[in-house]
Amino acid sequence: MQIVISIWIGGERFEARFEEERAPRTCRAFRALLPWREELIHARWSGEACWVPLGSLDVNVTAENAISDPRPGQILFYPGGISEAEVLIAYGEVRFAAKAGPLAGNPLLRITRDLDKLAAIGRAILRGGARTIVIDQESA
Repeated sequence: MQIVISIWIGGERFEARFEEERAPRTCRAFRALLPWREELIHARWSGEACWVPLGSLDVNVTAENAISDPRPGQILFYPGGISEAEVLIAYGEVRFAAKAGPLAGNPLLRITRDLDKLAAIGRAILRGGARTIVIDQESA
């Protein structure tokens, strides 16, 4: 049985895979939170990305192959430090940052298809505001 990660953003479904080979501790910690439901807002500081601010959430993970320039479809987890914990979803050109300066997040998930739909949703969030995001796993 194969596990499929489904990401729903404002009624659109995307399939993703965990970045287990790059950040196994981060993926294990996040998998324990599933199903996960939050509000996704635009990350103007970072460019073409949306984010979920997580405040002081502590899942007991530190930097793990952290990157600051994710490609479209990459989802990062920033465990906190100079800024609050957050999940960042790249839909275009991104340089991950906060008011405090540049950030780097752990690779968490990767959406590999329908990146044009993801970009359209990102632009819609920029213009129209937050959308609900739900991440869960299903058996295939």
